[in-house]
Amino acid sequence: MSETQKIYQNAIHSLNAGKFGDAEKLFKKVLMNQPGHVGALNLLTVILMSLQRYREAEEFIRTAVKINKSSDVSFYNYGVILKKLGRSQEALEQFNLALGLKSSVCETWNNRGTVFNDLKNYQRAIFDFDRAIALNKSYVDAYANKGKSLNELERYDDALAAYGKALALKPDLAEAWLGRGNVLFNLKHYEEAIAAYDKALALKPDLAEAWLGRGNVFCELKRYDDALVTYDEALALKPDLAETWLGRGNVLFKLKRYEEAVAAYDKALALKPDLAEAWLGRGNVFCELRCYDEAFAAYDKTSVFKPDLAEAWLGRGNVFCELKRYDEAFAAYDEALALKPGLAEAWLGRGNVFCQLKRYDDAFLPYDRALALKPDLVGTEGARLHIKMQICDWINFDTECAHLTSSVKNNKANTAPYAFLGISSSPEDQLQCAKLWVAEQYPHQKSIWQGERYNHDRIRVAYLSADFCQHPASILTVGMFECHDNSHFDVTAISLGPGDNSEIRQRLKASFEHFIDAEKYSDDKIANLIKELEIDIVVDLMGFTSDSRTGVFTRRPAPIQVNYLGYPGTMGARYIDYILADRFVIPQEKRECYSEKVVYLPDSFMPNDSKRKITERLPRRSEFSLPETGFVFCAFNQSFKIAPQIFDIWIRLLRQLDNSILWLSKPNETAVRNLKREVQNRGVDPDRIIFAQRVPLNEDHLARHQLANLFLDTLPYNAHTTASDALWAGLPVLTCLGETFAGRVTSSLLNAIGLPELITTTLEDYEQMAMYLARQPEKLAAIKQKLADNRLTKPLFDTTLFTKHIEAAYEAMYERYQAYLPPDHIVVRSGRGSVRTGNERSHENSVAKFSVNR
Repeated sequence: MSETQKIYQNAIHSLNAGKFGDAEKLFKKVLMNQPGHVGALNLLTVILMSLQRYREAEEFIRTAVKINKSSDVSFYNYGVILKKLGRSQEALEQFNLALGLKSSVCETWNNRGTVFNDLKNYQRAIFDFDRAIALNKSYVDAYANKGKSLNELERYDDALAAYGKALALKPDLAEAWLGRGNVLFNLKHYEEAIAAYDKALALKPDLAEAWLGRGNVFCELKRYDDALVTYDEALALKPDLAETWLGRGNVLFKLKRYEEAVAAYDKALALKPDLAEAWLGRGNVFCELRCYDEAFAAYDKTSVFKPDLAEAWLGRGNVFCELKRYDEAFAAYDEALALKPGLAEAWLGRGNVFCQLKRYDDAFLPYDRALALKPDLVGTEGARLHIKMQICDWINFDTECAHLTSSVKNNKANTAPYAFLGISSSPEDQLQCAKLWVAEQYPHQKSIWQGERYNHDRIRVAYLSADFCQHPASILTVGMFECHDNSHFDVTAISLGPGDNSEIRQRLKASFEHFIDAEKYSDDKIANLIKELEIDIVVDLMGFTSDSRTGVFTRRPAPIQVNYLGYPGTMGARYIDYILADRFVIPQEKRECYSEKVVYLPDSFMPNDSKRKITERLPRRSEFSLPETGFVFCAFNQSFKIAPQIFDIWIRLLRQLDNSILWLSKPNETAVRNLKREVQNRGVDPDRIIFAQRVPLNEDHLARHQLANLFLDTLPYNAHTTASDALWAGLPVLTCLGETFAGRVTSSLLNAIGLPELITTTLEDYEQMAMYLARQPEKLAAIKQKLADNRLTKPLFDTTLFTKHIEAAYEAMYERYQAYLPPDHIVVRSGRGSVRTGNERSHENSVAKFSVNR
């Protein structure tokens, strides 16, 4: 026996004795003497594989198969090594060579199947696993691996059956319990999935993938703190598990901790650059941050690595929608739905685009489809019902309203708060709705303001709005902004929307000491700007309305944050300190239904501009298709405010009063058709409802109010700016006092202008009062005269006085903050600076109840 042969035999002896270190040295010594020794090459490969030193092993096995091409075992081992090194295509070639030499080895079929899994060729993988099982009916790993393929193909029942076979053969196979948990997770059977993951971990506590699975379940259940803890367990065991970093990123994204989310996604991509879902996550973060170029780049990367990932097209659609590039948004959503027809979020996106375009009829179908696919998809149920209200489609209206209210009561964020305002509900329900929405859309953020007390010579107030343009909110507020006392207040406008060339835009820009165009700023940038400017009081003029930027306020950039005017209800958020109101819109006994502390202004909460122009020329009725004689009931509210119950009253009035007509602001064409049909169904000629076309100038719109006899208010959502328009134009407004802020606004206006007799407290009295005034022209004429007399003498349209009251409110808030006192209820009395705080009671405004002899 040669010396080399003796060394080789000693190496085998050491290998059999489990002395891998000694065996490695001896085999390498053999190869120094005889580089082409096939046995030493193969056995040294086995040792290095056992030690998981695959890169070194690859060098020796490569040499072995070049010398001896007749060993299926060598090709098999080479395939295993290449798979471990992530070189799947090369591994496939080696397994093919092994099977070409010997097709009866079940392990080779199984391992080739795992390579097909890696290559996402799941059908071919299943074929190989079935071949392995045909050779060995008790081959546990093949059943488990087949389960993975079936899971990827979304053949979940078959996958569960495969894992069941594996576990029947080997109940303690932790990987099979892991796989079962993954299938159950995909089926949304979360409790069963957790049980499977727990079983896997009981058998194998260091199985990082099972911790990952648990984290994914907690993420879906919105148990975000539990998810983060569980992901940390996985990373402690396997720091290079890219999918765990992906999971962390997803949770941090849900929590709106965007910087941390991007860091987690980047960590995942550093470990696995082709992880499409991590690129998707980055895109979603940048979309939220309004960094749209970066978002598009991330979505493009997603599609490179996973072209069939519908969610990337969904993300693109969302960005295009934000950019108001609606045709491209439709195209992106269509691509998403072509790949995944059941993607409810893409249907929702299509509905949102149609809604932005005011194509309400077209919006209904995608909203309906989204709701059918995912009944609890955030906001969808309310969006669908709101669209039906926009087009005056009242089929199943009461049932659907009741269901939406029930959803809110059952803690489901199924509607945006604004859409919920038009539903007959209570202040308690609206508070619950707002809280649910804030928890879902605006989770707690770290406060930017850290408790500093600014000491400026003037109080710094900033107003945030996307509506600093020709918009009802600006029509109401521009006079107030012009009247602010610049010796006491340093006032800033932060404009969140596009400008226009309107006269009111120019007035707005001139009225503020600082006017900042922040339309393209991220929420973070706006919040940091407010902090840098050391704003004392920041006023949100939008709340939950369209194009609002509530995310700015979640970051708490200012010591005092106020909800005012744009959204007639509570924000349900702990980061909003005050709501500006009056004792009509928020009765003292209902203020616990508001998360904010209530600031009671003395007359009405609503500002008005006493400089508003009304065209002097009185138009003729014929100019607006109105009959020259007869009684004109007017209601210029948006169509979604016209509830069936109110409409029933209006039509009964027409039926009882000959030669009367109903004059409405013209809505979308579908609403026009539906309203005419509803009139006809109630036995009245549809021609007795006339729609007012939009006129270019607001002063002309105000002037035509004088052609009507009585403005009829809506309920549960009153006229707001439209009621103010009517009163300013000299047209009496009849209202019914509702339950919520949105349903009590007109009562506030009527009280402030000294016409409480036009406030009724029941719909029955509302109907009777309307008929009484229509049949008693002298009574109505007296009310019109009283309105004319009060118009410039009562507080409602006294812009200077109103501004003094709101400034007194700001001063009271500021004084509490400077005194290190928490926010509290504030009552501003008529006359500048007369303020009370806390629970001290004041007189209640009275409501004149109308009664008739029956």
